[in-house]
Amino acid sequence: MTLAAPLDDQEAALELAIAELDAGMADLQLKHRDLFAYANAWAERHDAVMRLAPPHLEDSARARLRRIAIRWGLADGVRITRQFPALRGG
Repeated sequence: MTLAAPLDDQEAALELAIAELDAGMADLQLKHRDLFAYANAWAERHDAVMRLAPPHLEDSARARLRRIAIRWGLADGVRITRQFPALRGG
């Protein structure tokens, strides 16, 4: 079993910012009913999070933010879903 290395303050701030942004996306969408206002609000938050990213985590932070944006319809990409049938056919 491998234990994760403790996060430094900058990495911890980045993790918290991404988690808060992800958790607040529904509220962000409701608050900004106009698509352009919604996209602008997202862009501002995206840029604020990226300013927290240390250089060695910029690529992974950008990828995580992109996945959030895809889930919430703010970026092109495939949303992967999978069906789990309750009853298997015979």
